[in-house]
Amino acid sequence: MFNKILIANRGEIAMRIIRTCKEMGVKTVAVYSKADADSLHVRFADEAVCIGPAPSNESYLKMSNIIAAAEITNADAIHPGYGFLSENSKFSKICDEHEIKFIGASATMIDQMGDKASAKATMKAAGVPTIPGSEGLLESLIEAKEIAEKFSYPVMLKATAGGGGKGMRAVWKEDEIEKAWESARQEAKAAFGNDGMYMEKLIEEPRHIEIQIIGDSTGKACHLSERDCSIQRRHQKLTEETPSPFMTDSLRKKMGDAAVKAAEYIKYEGAGTIEFLVDKHRNFYFMEMNTRIQVEHPITEQVIDFDLICEQIKVAAGEKISGKNYLPKLHSIECRINAEDPENDFRPSPGLISNLHLPGGHGVRIDTHVYSGYVIPPHYDSMIAKLITTAQTREAAISKMKRALEEFIVEGIKTTIPFHLKLMSDPNYVSGNGEQGIYTIEFWPSDPVAFNFIEPTFEMIVSSMPFLNGRVAYHPSSETQRTLYSEEIEKFKNSHVKIIETNKLLGDIVYNGLNTVSYTHLTLPTKA
Repeated sequence: MFNKILIANRGEIAMRIIRTCKEMGVKTVAVYSKADADSLHVRFADEAVCIGPAPSNESYLKMSNIIAAAEITNADAIHPGYGFLSENSKFSKICDEHEIKFIGASATMIDQMGDKASAKATMKAAGVPTIPGSEGLLESLIEAKEIAEKFSYPVMLKATAGGGGKGMRAVWKEDEIEKAWESARQEAKAAFGNDGMYMEKLIEEPRHIEIQIIGDSTGKACHLSERDCSIQRRHQKLTEETPSPFMTDSLRKKMGDAAVKAAEYIKYEGAGTIEFLVDKHRNFYFMEMNTRIQVEHPITEQVIDFDLICEQIKVAAGEKISGKNYLPKLHSIECRINAEDPENDFRPSPGLISNLHLPGGHGVRIDTHVYSGYVIPPHYDSMIAKLITTAQTREAAISKMKRALEEFIVEGIKTTIPFHLKLMSDPNYVSGNGEQGIYTIEFWPSDPVAFNFIEPTFEMIVSSMPFLNGRVAYHPSSETQRTLYSEEIEKFKNSHVKIIETNKLLGDIVYNGLNTVSYTHLTLPTKA
């Protein structure tokens, strides 16, 4: 076992790792930027080293500073958490070169599974179901047209690099493909510096369901059941749950077996996640692999009663796994609480937390790093807490979550708590199907780079929507806008799009994963 682990991260995941290390009797080293000097992970680690100023590229992404911190503190392992350097093959390799154990995937593994096109090819070779599409990257528009014709429309154009939905375009018919090809490449080039594209058959009404796996140094792997991550906003997860309300015993076995087959084929070592798209007929297809611990790992821990961070560390230290698969015994839901203003397009809301009350009670877990008097810096991800509720049934877990959210008081900043409260009462969510909803153009792209600094137009918004088999809702803020929209809308009316006008929205929730996106709109209650 390791003597001392340096945690190359911050926030709640740093605290999460420190807690497990203390229980295991392993010393910890916290690294922090100047902006995080007052963070809890600095206080609770056995040692702490400042690694640079606030910007991530000068601190948490500065490999040389992190390695130096590990060497001066005699740390024999580094846990990267999630984000930052957790899936950076260069960092994994550097750790190995300095004889510091990287608690995560090897450089070769990260490279193998990090590129979507190569990952898909690897999984296909392993016998794992993949979405029909191009073999590798598309060389030209002509090839894109040929493959689209082969698999029949609709199809999805995807950027090979990056994520977050950028560089993705749904193409419903042949006369749309040229425009989609050019705009997707332009967006991918601006966002990731790589305009490589591949094509997949568009999977209608899919869910985003992932399988947690662990593999050891002998090549043996097991799965720890599924997580349903279908509820997203702009391709970013909002809430997750296990077991999936869409799951059956037969499907769980098939997906679990496929995930284990995938992990053992590549001889994966460590904790990882195999992500699948599952269509309305319960056919599943490999989407990508995350070679790290995930934000949503606590819900898996709650239903199988295993500490995944502990398992990560033990496997990294050379311990072997039993190979036994685990199924959920309870139902668990996680809400990601972000310092964002849901009434203003989820604008980040950094600043001083003047008052904080955390909920408690049976079946309530909170992973957080904030406290009353803590100042949330503007430099990093806006997530301030993960609220997890666990109960015997899904209905009880939802009821418990509503109660816990009502108890959760954060003053001084805006948070997404009102949004999550509304979600817990949304009929589509409560029913567990998430199949009915509407699309929205209420929220305009906040990142101009995605559009190459071109002013977004109604046409760009509509054409960039991954799936249009539904309704497009718009919210005009003036009569002039209403007239403009009406003129533009006429261009897009067709058999699969219905345009409606809505009232002011609280937010938009994306159901059904990355290819198919449906939105439900939540209105704020009238203030007294």
